[in-house]
This record gives sequence, structure tokens and C-alpha cells, in this order.
Amino acid sequence: MTHLELASRQPDPRRREVRDRLELLTALISGPDCDPVFSKEIITIPADHPVYPWFCSVLACERPRHSRADLCPEHGKQWRVAREEGADRGNFVRTAEPLQPRPATIASVVCRICRTRPAFNRELALCQRHRNQWVRSANGTAFERWLDSQSPYVSYGQCKVTVCDEFAESALGLCTVHADRYRRAGSPGQARLPAGSFVSYEKAGRDVPVEYADQAVFLRWCATAQALRQSGQVNLRGLRPLARAEFQWSLHAHEYVRGRWWNLAWIQDLVDLCREQAVNSLLEADVTGVRADHRAVVHEMETHLRLLYVTPAETKKAGFIETEHFGHRFPTRSSRFDLTRITQRWLRDLAWEYLADRMRSPQCPRTGFFLDHATRACAELSTFLELVATGGGHDPAQLQADQMQQFVADVRRRESKGLPSLARRGAHDRPVIMSASARREVFNHCRRVLRFALDSGEADLLGLERGFITAVPYGGVAPKRSRHPFPDEVAQAVVDETNLRRLGEAHDPQDRGLRDMWETIVATGRRASEVIELKLECLDRYNKLPMLWHDQTKVGNYDEAIRIPEPVYVMLQGRQRKTRAWFAERHSGRYPTATERAALALFPSPVCNPEGQTPLSYTWFNSKFRQWIQDLELGKYVAHQARHILATRLLRHGATLSHIRRYLGQVSDRMAEHYAKVAVSEIEDVLQHIWVAGPGAPNPGALLSGPIAPLDRHQAEALALDLSRRSTPALGGFCTLQPVVDGGACPFNLDCENCDKFVMSGADLLYWRRKREHWGSVAERAPDDRTADYLHELFAPTAKAIDGLERALAGLGLLEDALALDLRRPQDYFERLWNIGFKATDLAAAADDTAEHDDEGDAEERQSA
Repeated sequence: MTHLELASRQPDPRRREVRDRLELLTALISGPDCDPVFSKEIITIPADHPVYPWFCSVLACERPRHSRADLCPEHGKQWRVAREEGADRGNFVRTAEPLQPRPATIASVVCRICRTRPAFNRELALCQRHRNQWVRSANGTAFERWLDSQSPYVSYGQCKVTVCDEFAESALGLCTVHADRYRRAGSPGQARLPAGSFVSYEKAGRDVPVEYADQAVFLRWCATAQALRQSGQVNLRGLRPLARAEFQWSLHAHEYVRGRWWNLAWIQDLVDLCREQAVNSLLEADVTGVRADHRAVVHEMETHLRLLYVTPAETKKAGFIETEHFGHRFPTRSSRFDLTRITQRWLRDLAWEYLADRMRSPQCPRTGFFLDHATRACAELSTFLELVATGGGHDPAQLQADQMQQFVADVRRRESKGLPSLARRGAHDRPVIMSASARREVFNHCRRVLRFALDSGEADLLGLERGFITAVPYGGVAPKRSRHPFPDEVAQAVVDETNLRRLGEAHDPQDRGLRDMWETIVATGRRASEVIELKLECLDRYNKLPMLWHDQTKVGNYDEAIRIPEPVYVMLQGRQRKTRAWFAERHSGRYPTATERAALALFPSPVCNPEGQTPLSYTWFNSKFRQWIQDLELGKYVAHQARHILATRLLRHGATLSHIRRYLGQVSDRMAEHYAKVAVSEIEDVLQHIWVAGPGAPNPGALLSGPIAPLDRHQAEALALDLSRRSTPALGGFCTLQPVVDGGACPFNLDCENCDKFVMSGADLLYWRRKREHWGSVAERAPDDRTADYLHELFAPTAKAIDGLERALAGLGLLEDALALDLRRPQDYFERLWNIGFKATDLAAAADDTAEHDDEGDAEERQSA
């Protein structure tokens, strides 16, 4: 059964299914979570409802807003004229003249005396009979005294129109509006009152008879006439019980969908459509001819109802999966994900189980790309089996390893010859070429789905041969490709004032903040999404330093702050003022409260975003930026390259990979290396600027015996010393003796290893490790133990210095990088790798402290033992 068959089948009202659905919805609507305003047959919504506001934004205006706009039609026309004249919208909504409601949109008024008859005169609030009496007796009689002397008349009852809740205006049984509509419709059935009915019948206290040419036609018109349209009201009368409950629940459930605005007039149109079609359920309604706005509303209502009506097992049977059944609604995606492209039932069920298992897992991905990848891979395999396998591959017990091997060969052949994929389609249903990335996706995700079947035992239940599963090869990982920084001429062009002005004026005429976004990206090196999704309250000062709070985790944690330049701080302050003014324009001049400011986006989207919590999309920013780059004729560049150029500039000015990693928010030094590039390729892998004291220091490093416990990051960074201008290269390290640095002769005859001014760098670690191995080998070949002890004692200071160097590199997480650098004299090839070092005394003190802690710990262990 397909999804469309499941969703569109017409439930028989006599069947248990309809009763179950109605009982379920009734229980939910009557529950404490549902707003009581939606539980009535005629829903009356307050004008300032947070989800369904319908009043005009102009202060004190009593007319309803029009369609998607937040202004009534008249004020909308006035605003379009004022906008062309350069008026401010906030001032417009505060100063525009408010309008009184139109008579057609005013709720009906009943007679203040009868209470059961409609008022003929709204100002006096009197029915036609009392109004005539007041006109005849108004000669000097006080109105209040006259009211006290009047008595109510018998009601004509409710209007006979099925969906109307108004009082009838006459014995004909129609309210004022429906009586007028009945006359304009040609009076179907010719219902009329006899001549002189008021004098002959009503005034005499007798029931007024109604004459019909065809009473059945009149009653049919009453049953099909539409309800009165009143502002802020949705009339559900005349709907069948299940359809009415579905509208009530959908109106409530829409409160939790952000960014999609519903006009109450659209809802009433759909209610009238369902009433005309006499459907039992909203799922039965034929909406093929309605407007796109109405179809979008129906689609969302069906989504809310499908989550209640359809169980996960039924979605599996129907060939789709509902992510909200597992508590997930991935960004910019529907809850429903179609799997019908996989034609083999056994393979489609395996894909469903695999996806369900991923969503049940605590490690469920943050985005829904895994849904696409697994479905496309299985669809590719499914199409191949339909063409090649016996019986189209619908019987898994007949599948053998050679058929999977044929599939693997076919995919590789398509990749090598540039042929299109069997199942994958692009825009306008065009076939997609089988590329290396598509091949990796097919192999890896087919492998995962089939291995899941093997691990879960589904393969044994299906009779699927193990060889068929294991024949799927590993597709490999995507190559790590990092972008290059901007060349100098491009870097200058994208920050040129003239070009920036062009970016704002030509590509962002509404001033949504495109230029502010780009300048912030350039100055801070943040990801584009981090800047686009900034909150209004993202700026602060700490110790008079401007700071920017942003989400560095990609999961909505706005708990990271970086220092920003003062011009950027001032620029973003201006954007904050514009955003607050934007909010005030849409809330009748009211500025956001403290609670609203905390959730308000700095760059709010103007579409379906009344509360301003949804930021502009990355697609919007990227399309505008790409067009700007094309207009400048610079070539093919993207905004993310600004992040690379900032990392490179930081590196050129002496920042370490740890500093770059921390500033850019990377998860590892390896990731930071993708950003820290130099245009002339003079540095490929950069070792931290670490220097340590040489073996000639009084205490040259950590103890020789015992495990190496790395210093923590703070201790290692505290020992760092900038010696870039106070050193000169030496064998195995650098000399910091100033006379030698200035060009003089060495007073110690180049005896570096015994000089306390000699330091070792991280790039020399392998050189000193080889030294230690050489001395150890010499000591092992000593003729006696006394000589071996002498050699060990002689090398002990150097060994301590080596251990201290390893300890410092491990504290910064760079030990593996240092061991991978195997150059005899790396200072001949690298420039800035040794700018930061450790004094021998500081390093020795750190090692002694560690040794003391180790001794104390050993003593405590001995005491406890």
C-alpha cells in the first residue's frame, strides 16, 4: 500500500477506524495541552493571538489585516505611498490614522430589550419593532425611561442556515445577512411570508405561517449556504465530526511549527470546501484546484494528522518513514521521507529498519543527509537487481555473491566511463553522472544497510546469502580537500570600500545585513553560518574589550566569545538598532522585551517570521555573495576562503596551531592545518614554536626514570618564551647568548651541549632521540659496569633535556607531529618554527615539581600499603 493510498482512502463512518480516530482527536482536544479556544464549534480567536494575529498593525486600527500583510488593505495602500517617499515604517504604524471596522466585518448585535432578536439599528441596539416604537414615541421621552417601559418580544429562533448561529430577523427563519443572500440567490423554493403578516399574525400574537413553492429546495439552500465571514472567526459548523476534530487539532498543532503563517481566511476557505464536498475526513478532500497557499496548509494539516493516524509499522508497510515518530525533525526537511524508489520489498524494509535504528540511537546525526545517502544507495542496487537478477531480485533467497559482484563492476564501469547512474536523478529529473563521490556513497551505504541486516539477524530471516553481503566493497573516504586562501588581489578587492558599498546597495537594497555579515566574516574568521545565525544580544564588553558571542558548536550553543575589532563592534551595534526597529515595525511600535531579545536573531528573515527568531538562510547569503563576486569579475571564490586567509595571517604573525585551533573553533590540530596555509607553499605542516633548555642547564628537564607525564596546556603555554630576535641557529638547536646572536665569536668554543644558553626546538626532537640511542648503544658495549655507569652519568643532563622537550610537546598535543619531522637541519628550510622556547631553569623547575609530586604519591602509596 502506497502512502497516497494510505492517506487518501475514504474511511467509512460506520467502520471502527473512523470512531477510533474521532475518539483519539477528541481526547487530545479535551486534554490540558490543547488551547480551549480551539475546542469550540465556532472558533473565536483574539486579535493579538501569538500564532493567528489578525488585527492591523497600526495603533488602534480595528480593521483586519489582509492576506500575508500585517496591515489592513487601506493602510497597506497608504504605506506603499509613504515607503516611496522614504518614510520610516515604525513611525508610520504609530502615527497613521486608525480606521473603524467595516459593517460587514462587525459582529452582530442583538436587541437590548428582546435579547433574542437581531438589532435593526446598531447604534440604538434595537430590533426593527422596538426601533419603530421608539421613533413613534421619541417626542420628548427620555430614552432610558422609555427602555424601562418596554417588554421583549418572542424570538424568531435561530437562523435556519445550518452553519449560522445568528438569530432570525423574521418568521422566515433567516438572519439579516442570509435573508439578503437568499434574495440575491433568486429565492430558491420561493419561501415568503403572507401579505400583512405583521398585522394579521405577529401583532395579534399568532404564529406567522411561511409559504413555499418548494420547501425541499429552500431547506437544501439553507443546508448549503456558507457561513458568515467575521474577523478572527473560523466556523466549523456543518462539518462531519471527524473533519471538524481534524481542523481543531491542526489549528492547535500549528502553534509548534515556526515560520509558517496561516491566514484565518484560508482556513475558512478549506472548511467551506470540505463542507461542500461532504467529506468524512480532511484526508478525503480534493484540493487540486485550490490556491498554492491553501494546498500548503492542507499539506501541513495532513502531516499533523498522519503522525496520529499512522503507526511506524504502517509507514514501513506503506513505503515511507516518519522522522517525528522517532522524535526528530531535521532542519529544512519534512517529517515524511519516501522510500518507494526501492522496489524490492525486502530491501526497502531493510532500509527502513536501518534508518529507524540510526534515529533511535543516541548518536543520531544532526542532519538528515544520512536518509538521502542510504536511500539513493539502496535505490541504485534495487534498479540493478530489477534489470539483472532473477525475478527482479524480489526473492532474497535467490541472490548470490556473483550478482553483487556484477553490481560492483557496473558501478565502477559507470564511474570510469562517465555514464549516468541507474537511479539517481537531478534537477528536472535529469540523470546524474556516476562520479567518484557517488560511487563511494553507493558502496559505503549499501554496505552499511546490508551489514546491519547481518548484525541484526534479518539476513538469516530473509535467507539472504552471506556472500552477497560481504561482496560489497568499502568505498573509501572522501579526500580531504581544503580551499586556498584568497590571493592578495582578491583579498584586497573583497574588502575595498567601493566594492563593499556595491555589495550592500546592489545586492541587498532592503538592507537585510548582507554587508555586515561579510565584514564580520572577514574580521573574525567565523563560519558564514555562525555569523548569519547570530543572536541580537551577541555583543558585550569585558575589561573594556569588545567581545562577540556566537555558536561554535553547530548545535545552537551560543557560549563562545571572541574578541573583535572596535569597528566591527560599532557596525554590529548599528545592526542591533536596525533589528530592534524592524521588530517594532511589526509590533505596532513596541520594542522587544528582554525575553524576546534573547531569542531574536540579529539578521532576521522577513518571511513568515513575526517573532524574528528565524535568521536569514545561508542560501540567501551565498546566492547574493556569489553574484557579487561574479559582478567584480574576480573568478570563482567562496566566502569560506576568508576563514582560510585569516588562519594563514595568524600563522604568519607567529600564532601557533593551538591558538589558531582555539580561535577558529576547530576540533583538532589536524583540522586547523587545513586552514593554516601559505600561498607560496613554504610551510606544509607546522610544528609548534617550542624550545626547551639544553643539557647544559643546571636542571635540564624531567627525571630520566619513571613514566613521562605531560604538562597540562596551561603549564606548557606558561613556559613559552618569544626568542625570535634573540637567537641564532646552532647544531641541534639555537644559541641565545646575545654576543653570539649579534655576530660575535662563541666564548665557549661552540660547546653548546654544556652551555646554559643553548635551547632545543621541537623540530630537533628526532636528532636528540638518535643521540640518546647512540649513547645507550655505546654504554651497552662498555668493557665493564663502571665505564657504562660513567657514560650514563655523563649523558644524564642531555637525557633530562630530551625528556623535558617531549613533556612540553606532549602537553601541547604536538609530540606526534615532532616525531614525524625528520630533517637533519630543519632550520635551513623553515623560518618560524623555533620562535618560542623554554628557559632551562624554568623547564628544570617544572620537571622537579613533577618529580616531587611523583615522590609524594609514591610515599602515600607506601604508607597506605
